[in-house]
Amino acid sequence: MSDDETNTTEAPTRRDYLTYGGAVIGGGLLAGCTGDSDGGSGTDSSTEATTETTTTENSSYSVAIEPAGEVSFDATPETWVAENASWADMGVALGMDKPRAVVLTGEYRTWHYEDIPGLSTSKENMVSLWQDGISKELFLEIDAGVHFIDPNYMINLIPNWERSDIDEMSERVAPFCGNTSFSTYPWHESYPYYSLYEATGKVAEVFQRTDRFEALRTLHDETIAGIQDRLPPESERPAIGLLSPASTEPEKFYPYRLGDTTAYKHWHDLGVSDAFESSNIKSFTSERGSIDYEPLLEIDPEILMFYTDKHWTQSEFRDTYLAFLQNHDTANQLTAVQNGDVYPAGGMYQGPIINLSKTERAAKQLFSDEFAQDERLYDRQRIADIRSGDI
Repeated sequence: MSDDETNTTEAPTRRDYLTYGGAVIGGGLLAGCTGDSDGGSGTDSSTEATTETTTTENSSYSVAIEPAGEVSFDATPETWVAENASWADMGVALGMDKPRAVVLTGEYRTWHYEDIPGLSTSKENMVSLWQDGISKELFLEIDAGVHFIDPNYMINLIPNWERSDIDEMSERVAPFCGNTSFSTYPWHESYPYYSLYEATGKVAEVFQRTDRFEALRTLHDETIAGIQDRLPPESERPAIGLLSPASTEPEKFYPYRLGDTTAYKHWHDLGVSDAFESSNIKSFTSERGSIDYEPLLEIDPEILMFYTDKHWTQSEFRDTYLAFLQNHDTANQLTAVQNGDVYPAGGMYQGPIINLSKTERAAKQLFSDEFAQDERLYDRQRIADIRSGDI
């Protein structure tokens, strides 16, 4: 595990920033809050990704990516920028070097790469675009060949950015052609949310690596099918309470509702349900909801999963969060706390590699009677082979 993944002072964290225009600026919240239970249509299917690349005789080509539309390239980009870890992981899974920049490097949990042969966890020289705002000068300095950033994300969530700024940077540097597929927003209603593999397919078209994409999709489908074959009947699968604690000694939590965007793909693949589904608990993503222990006790989720601002090993997490809850006069009345069923949920973002890693960890957390802690549920060497083009 790399040092940058274990540093407990890693900055910035998701609530270290100001509130701007109703959007919390910071961490996963700036890079796009995950969707609530009412939004998005980004569930994955092995048949969803499509190929829409148009190539001309002079080797230039175009790719259709909503909301940008047809995006043209004179040559395959060699350098790139990603909005977040989801898009970063898509490119890395296709064998690209890590992006030169993401909005917040702290939200890119590269520990998921630590046992992939030949793939470093290092984020050395990677730039955080967010530096008390995002400047056009930084885009000019990075000079990437493509920006996998939803232009509407920049216009609606980043202070002082307008459509003219997107047009200027697209002309002077490179196109903005991402899609905020892991989050639901009013401004996203006019164009589709991509599933994880639809979005990865678009990245593959841009980098001209559709053969690696097809191999990744096959690996994913076979892996998930193998895990699902071993799951208990749906009636025996748990309902989880997905929360972000306000601190390491929390008295307040920010609840997340299991929506259909890519942020929740692994939960849906494992067939778990939302403990808050029949309640009036407001999702933090859509209504900036927060709760204390009183409503938690009323609902009493059988399992609690915590989104946190850094990567925690299981032992670190239990020594910090679970120990506090067990010694708290109110929290220790929760069934999940009494049974020790409080777990780290990781970050919100996932591409192909991170998705497999998150699915494996969640399967072991939720179904420990079936999946051994030392069992590998996906083929790390196969990922390495696909990245290198050995497909």
